[in-house]
Amino acid sequence: MFEPETVWTFDAADRVSFSVGAANELGDELSAFDASSVLFVSDAGVVDAGIVSYLTDRLPDGIEYGVYGDVEPEADIDVYRDALERARADSPDVVVGVGGGSAMDVAKTTGALLEVDEDPLAFVAPPTGEGKPVPRSGRPVVCLPTTAGTGAETSPVTVISLPDRETKVGISSRYQYPDLAVLDPTLSVTLPPEQTASSGMDALAQAIEAHTVRRYDQKPRADDSVGRPDYGGRTPLTDSLAEQAIKLVSGNIRRAVGNGEDLEARSGMLLGSFLAGLAYTNAGVTVNHAMAMAIGGRLHSPHGATVAVLLPASMRYNAGASPDRHARIATLLADAENGSGTGSKEAADAVEQLRSELGLPDGLSAFGATADDVRSFAERTIQLERLTSNNPRALPVGRRRHDRAVALTGSVERSRARHTLTHRPSLALLSIGPEHVHEVL
Repeated sequence: MFEPETVWTFDAADRVSFSVGAANELGDELSAFDASSVLFVSDAGVVDAGIVSYLTDRLPDGIEYGVYGDVEPEADIDVYRDALERARADSPDVVVGVGGGSAMDVAKTTGALLEVDEDPLAFVAPPTGEGKPVPRSGRPVVCLPTTAGTGAETSPVTVISLPDRETKVGISSRYQYPDLAVLDPTLSVTLPPEQTASSGMDALAQAIEAHTVRRYDQKPRADDSVGRPDYGGRTPLTDSLAEQAIKLVSGNIRRAVGNGEDLEARSGMLLGSFLAGLAYTNAGVTVNHAMAMAIGGRLHSPHGATVAVLLPASMRYNAGASPDRHARIATLLADAENGSGTGSKEAADAVEQLRSELGLPDGLSAFGATADDVRSFAERTIQLERLTSNNPRALPVGRRRHDRAVALTGSVERSRARHTLTHRPSLALLSIGPEHVHEVL
């Protein structure tokens, strides 16, 4: 017998500092941790842009620092291992992540696991890892995002690419929440337009998905507070955060892409991304992010751009299960641009139009996908139960292979000339073996 959840919780980074110029106070914040040594974790682009040196130049004289600047986009397990090896050798008092989602993720896991002699994969859920709990011990972590999109500065999750298995996995633990998030829009002004667009669409997707997932009391009751999942379903609080995030991101992303030095737009994007992060890390995501993670692991495609490709189709699929919520999203998107969209269909149309205006890809073929890849995409997606369990519309399984494949929105076809996916992406039910039909784009 189904027993609904009756309690919802809310978690976030311990503290947040937000303002133009907030990064100038990093030294004071580190002193508050009684830090005498710091390890900065970043990537080559951020280091080359002078952002890390800008921060280190302002540290108090009594704080020594080192820099690990080898984080790569969609960071793989070797990057995590290298960063941990460096941190264990340096033994810093505080770990500081500066950059996009990957840099902050590596910093969070580095801080959390610095004091244990374990490989990061030991803390990944089975069957990939051993599912060991992240220890309470660890070093304080400070995150400074240079993009507006991932929400990693307020997330307990880190994403690890496994190239040899063509997949991505995650470590999720409340002990990976940053101790401090410093949000300074000036750190994002050098982000190129394409990355501004793709990371911004990731933030918009997070907010939309958090607003449309199953409500917390539509989920099974946890046995106890420890057993309650991180993605607990939407609540009145996450709804408010998601709505504000949708307005901020959709209302500022065009300006931020068009003029990276527009600090008002950058501020709106950074705050919108942070609020979206608060919403989705508590409420959860839909099948959209599950597909993006499954496909990104296979194609090594940029996460934000992959999310943007999939978002309109997944919204159309889910709109039937939550038409009022999608209609509300259409209104929020219209208000941001002084439009008039009010129906559930208009929400997906508005997102598709925005993606086009920003010059982002509109099909998986842009990342090298072919129709032959779809079956593996489906199999990988359906395995990510932690991400799909909150989807507002059920993902059909258990149908016989000869059942008619039903297009959820559009179709996936073979091109006679190029044997690639049609340019317009779409979800479809595909037979995967004699007993199952899976959902994928």
